[in-house]
Amino acid sequence: MQIEIALLILSVLFFLSILAGKASSRFGVPALLLFLAVGMLWGSDGLGIRFEDVHIAQSIGTVALCIILFSGGMDTRFSEVRPIIAQGVVLATVGVLLTAIMTGALIWLILGMTMQSAGIGVLTSLLLASTMSSTDSASVFSILRSKGLRLKNNLRPMLELESGSNDPMAYVLVITMIGLIQMDAAPNYWLAGGLLLLQLSIGLVAGYLLGKLAVITINRINIGNDSLYPILVFTFCIFIFSITHFIKGNGFLAVYVGGLVIGNSKFVRKRSSLNFFDGLAWISQLVMFLTLGLLVNPKELLPLAIPGLLISLSMIFIARPLTVFLCLLPFRKMPIRDKAYVSWVGLRGAVPIIFAIFPLVADVPHARLMFNIVFFCTLVSLILQGTSLAVVAQWLHLDERQGRSKDSGETEVDLLTDIKSIATEIEVTASILEKGNKLVYLPLPDDALAVLVKRGGKYFAPTGTTILKEKDIILLIADNHADLMATYQQLGVYNLK
Repeated sequence: MQIEIALLILSVLFFLSILAGKASSRFGVPALLLFLAVGMLWGSDGLGIRFEDVHIAQSIGTVALCIILFSGGMDTRFSEVRPIIAQGVVLATVGVLLTAIMTGALIWLILGMTMQSAGIGVLTSLLLASTMSSTDSASVFSILRSKGLRLKNNLRPMLELESGSNDPMAYVLVITMIGLIQMDAAPNYWLAGGLLLLQLSIGLVAGYLLGKLAVITINRINIGNDSLYPILVFTFCIFIFSITHFIKGNGFLAVYVGGLVIGNSKFVRKRSSLNFFDGLAWISQLVMFLTLGLLVNPKELLPLAIPGLLISLSMIFIARPLTVFLCLLPFRKMPIRDKAYVSWVGLRGAVPIIFAIFPLVADVPHARLMFNIVFFCTLVSLILQGTSLAVVAQWLHLDERQGRSKDSGETEVDLLTDIKSIATEIEVTASILEKGNKLVYLPLPDDALAVLVKRGGKYFAPTGTTILKEKDIILLIADNHADLMATYQQLGVYNLK
C-alpha cells in the first residue's frame, strides 16, 4: 500500500473516531466502544482492510498502554488517593488474583458444557481468565471523566487507583500462565509466584526512584525552549518503562508509579505537560482501539455468542462482586452500596484484548479462540457496564450532583461572586532561596499559582525556570487562604497581604 493511501485511510479513521467520541458524549455510549466499532467496520469483514500482524498490534498496544498509565498516574493526586490507598492496593493485587482464579473455574465449567470439542484445560482456562482479570484503565479513566461523575466517599480516586495499578498484576499472571503452559515438565507454581513478587517489587521501586530522578532532571536542566519540556517528560515516560523491563521488573507498574511521583511534584512547565499528556493519552486510546478493532474478524465472534455471553455475565455478576466483597471485607466502615458500585465498575476494555494477543504471539494452543472470547467479553462489558455507570451511581445515591437543578443556557457559577480564590503577595527571603533560586523550588501549596513578579518597580509573568532574587514580590492566586497562610508561617515567609 502506498504511503499516501495509508495516510488517507488513517486520517479518515481518525476523523470518524473523533466523530464517534462526540456522539458518545451526546448519547451516553462509551467512546472506546465506538472506536472499536469503527475499526471493525473498516476491517476485513467490513470495508476490507486486512490487518493480521499480531506483533505490530502488540507493540502498538504496549506503547499506548504505557502512555495511558503514565498519564493516569500524573492526573492522580496523592491527597485524594491517600485515604483509600489500602483498598485500592488490595483490589489491584489480591483482587486480580482472586478474579483470575474464580473466572478461570467458571470458564472451565462453561466451556466444558458449551464447547466440549475445543478441549480447553484448566491451565488454558486460567490463562484466559488472567487476560481479563484486571479492570481496564483506559475505559475507567475515559468513561468516569467524560461523564463527569462526582462520586461520594472517594470512590472515583479508588476506582482510578485500582484500574491504573492492577494491569501489572494481570500482565505478570498472563506471562506466568503462558510460561506454565509451554513448560514440558510439571509447572513450578512456587517459582512462578516468587518471580511475580520480584517483578512487582522491582517495578515499584524503579518507578519511584526514576520518577524522583525525572523531577530533579527536569528542574535542573535548562532547555531554553519551553515547548520541549512536555517532550522531556514523555522521554522519561518511555525511559522508565524500558529500563525497568531490562532490570527484570514490571514496566507497567513502574510507569504508573513514575507518573504518580512526577504528577505530584513541582516541576517546570507542569501545566503544559499535563495538557500534553491528556491529548497524548486520548490519541493513544484512539489508535489502540482502532488497531484492535481492525485485528478482529466479527464473523468469528458469532459462534462464540452463547459461551461468550455466559462468561461475561458470570464475571459481571459472580466473579467481580465476590472478589470485591472479599477484598473489602476488612474495611467494615465502607458502606455496602459503595462496595456494590465498585463491583459494577469492573470494566473490560483494550487491556484484556492486548493481553489476549500475548498467547497469539507465543503460539499457545487455542490462542485465537481465547482472543475472540476476550473481545466478545469486552464488547459486553462496555455495552452493559460502560453505558450504565452514571445510572447505577444514581440508583445507589452515590452521585454528589443528584437533586441539583439543571439550568439551560446558564453556568452554575457566577464568576464575579462565587469563586472563592484569593490573591496574596509574598516577599522572597534568603531562607526561601536556600532550596534553589528557581520559582519551581518555591514550596507553595498545589492550589497556588504565581501570576506576577515585581522586581525594581517592574512586573513580569514568571515561569517555572524564573530565577528569583531577594526582595522580589510574588503575586499569588490560591483557593484556600488558611492553608496558604499556614504554609507561609511554617517557612517563615513574610506575607504582605
